[in-house]
Amino acid sequence: MDSKHSGLSPLSLGIAALAGIGGGWIAYSHLGINHQVPLPLAIETDQERIVGSSGRSMSYYVDRSGTGRPIVLIHSINAAASSYEMKPLFEHYRGTRPIYALDLPGFGFSERSDVVYSPDLFAEAIIDLLSQRVNEAADVIALSLGCEFAARAAARMPSLFHSLTLISPSGFTDRSNKVSSQRAGESDTSDKLYSAFSFPVWSQAFYDLLATKPSIQFFLQRSFEGSVDAALCEYAYATSHQPGARYAPLYFVSGKLFTPDIREEIYEKLNLPVLVLYDRDGFVRFDTLSDMLARHSNWQGVRIAPSKGLPQFEKLAETTRAIDQFWGLD
Repeated sequence: MDSKHSGLSPLSLGIAALAGIGGGWIAYSHLGINHQVPLPLAIETDQERIVGSSGRSMSYYVDRSGTGRPIVLIHSINAAASSYEMKPLFEHYRGTRPIYALDLPGFGFSERSDVVYSPDLFAEAIIDLLSQRVNEAADVIALSLGCEFAARAAARMPSLFHSLTLISPSGFTDRSNKVSSQRAGESDTSDKLYSAFSFPVWSQAFYDLLATKPSIQFFLQRSFEGSVDAALCEYAYATSHQPGARYAPLYFVSGKLFTPDIREEIYEKLNLPVLVLYDRDGFVRFDTLSDMLARHSNWQGVRIAPSKGLPQFEKLAETTRAIDQFWGLD
């Protein structure tokens, strides 16, 4: 029956069709998607836990067989983030130095409870690991948005940090070039987005759309110059299909985890040695990085080309060579 004889306008029919599709996806998300996919360790090494100052349980990977100053790895934040993102660096340095990789709250094997996630929460988690388990100034390496949290922790507790390496850090994109989630954090738009995304009826279904295998492949491809690392893609799917996996990422996609003035508020106040590794990135730009490097002698920058945000996967030798030179090992 056409819309003329049904008494419904084409717009009404379209809305009804979309509602039907949405309702079908919500039902499928609830009944047809496995949210308890077996999750192996991201890194084959010892796994330990701590209880943070917030009272939340956190997991971390550790290899203490090396000697010297500890290394601490901090992964990024996205819909399917995990310590697997830092696995190439962990494997490269294990046995040479004590090395730790933290599962940030809401990710991996750390607690994934339905709480408020914020930059302060993630900074506190990094401080908790450094103060409770590392127990001496460490060389910290962070990735993407995780760089903002590591820098915030270093500004708050500089005695816990010997140096800070930032891989493809957020916070250097000119406002006109920011993606929508980053711009949302500069206004109350992020609150409105979070309220919409986290509405109980469809929050899981909305997250499940972000965490499908094609979606994960699409977003990871924006971070690889060549083919996406297949094992990283598989792990991203598994870690995004756990109980409570949606809670922290919904804060991220709403823009609530970005600090709009991170450069002025945090980066420029750091006094420790800082290395930035960068080239191109599918999600952030480095428009103001050259000015930052020129103005602050404790900051260094090395371009790892060609790469798109995850040079530790595609340019491991170049990445570790730059880090070693920064540490004074070459």
